[in-house]
Amino acid sequence: MERKFVTNLRKQLVKMHQKGPHFGSALSAIDIISVLYFNIMNIPSAHHPDRDRFILSKGHSVSALYTVLAEKGFINKEKLDEYLVNGSTLFGHPKKDSVPGIEASTGSLGHGLPIASGMAIAAKNDKKNYKIFVLMGDGECQEGSIWEAAMLASRLKLDNLVVIIDANNLQGFDIVENVQPISTFKAKWEAFGWNVKESNGHDLNKLTEILSNIPFKAEKPSVLIAHTIKGKDIAIAENKMEWHYFSVSKDKADAFIEELNEKI
Repeated sequence: MERKFVTNLRKQLVKMHQKGPHFGSALSAIDIISVLYFNIMNIPSAHHPDRDRFILSKGHSVSALYTVLAEKGFINKEKLDEYLVNGSTLFGHPKKDSVPGIEASTGSLGHGLPIASGMAIAAKNDKKNYKIFVLMGDGECQEGSIWEAAMLASRLKLDNLVVIIDANNLQGFDIVENVQPISTFKAKWEAFGWNVKESNGHDLNKLTEILSNIPFKAEKPSVLIAHTIKGKDIAIAENKMEWHYFSVSKDKADAFIEELNEKI
């Protein structure tokens, strides 16, 4: 998968986010989701019983997931034009089975890892080899339910469970570091019994290299802290908290598309 591929997905996000918010969050997550679906996960079809599972716990970034599912052929690309349209099944947060490939309803932060832990337990009990991948936000890791699930996953040696943290250091109303220091993430996850790696979350090759070797250590769940930039590749939006909420105004859309074209 080349950088051009993901840049074209960002162009699609510019079009979709003229209808709604969370543009910056989708831009920070799109590289990670693309690597998972095209380089890492085994998903022969959306309902194959032995498929790997993906849970988007930071559900407000669902537009990025929709674009990837369309590229995988699970939904028609034309359907992306229905994002956030009344009556459409392309909601602003994931709803299970609303379209093929949505494994769980999420958006109330902190739910993804508990759901994924249950899936990982089921896989172990059924003696299945599929893996469960969860994408969470760094601010989301302030939810207590995350750490309850983290303790359980370690205790049960769920080495078929993989967490990726989209660590863009911005949450709803502040810098994450000001609320709970992101610099201590690695030590916290290790203290909970997980094997931890860190990476540039926009380096497609590095992400692929790290995630190709799951579990990081036998009998331990794995977590990758992926350092990202909210609003990645749109200069006016990069590292800007307000782009957690802003939509793309029609007068800026063409300029954003041209900015992305220059990166191809």
